[in-house]
Amino acid sequence: MPVISSLVPSRFLTLVAHLVIVITIFWSRENNVLACLPPTYTKEEYSSRDTEMIVALSVTLGLFAVELAGFLSGVSMFNNTQSLISLSAHCSASISLSFFVFQKWECFTYWYILGFCSALPAFIEVILFIAVFGLKKKPL
Repeated sequence: MPVISSLVPSRFLTLVAHLVIVITIFWSRENNVLACLPPTYTKEEYSSRDTEMIVALSVTLGLFAVELAGFLSGVSMFNNTQSLISLSAHCSASISLSFFVFQKWECFTYWYILGFCSALPAFIEVILFIAVFGLKKKPL
């Protein structure tokens, strides 16, 4: 299989792997919320951290919707540059989020993972979407 044609299934698999890990974190976020708190905490602190995690995970799911819409509509499915960026970002996110779950990292590290591994490819996807449908340009 040529390298170019193997980018599409690889990109889809890394997107799905990242999505599965985010959904898993969403369902079992209690351990990660407790890792963000000091040994003695109040209910307000727990509620605040839990809300922060819910917001971060919800934003991630929204960015997945944007990226999957662009990918499945064909706007960026065969764009090699976007495929490589998305592939590397979501692969990095899958590995990082696995460490986030198993080693119980602090909550603020999730925001870095979200910014570099979810927001960046979704932002590029939006730019491609605007270029293709708004400006009627052919995808790169």
